[in-house]
Amino acid sequence: MLKIHKKILLDEKQKPVAVQIPIEEFDLLEELIENHGLSKLMDEVKEDKRLSVTEAKSYYQALKHNVED
Repeated sequence: MLKIHKKILLDEKQKPVAVQIPIEEFDLLEELIENHGLSKLMDEVKEDKRLSVTEAKSYYQALKHNVED
């Protein structure tokens, strides 16, 4: 299990309002969350129709064109 070195910040009434963690641990947590999200997305689309290379290029060109408009 990942050890997180956290510091809890309190308000004037001694209620927790924030947490500080080292940037290296934050970067690792961010990567873990992104990987989890990617894994879930891959599971959601695993039954979708696969595109050929030509179809994929055409699809992404259309996306790019729509963003530029």
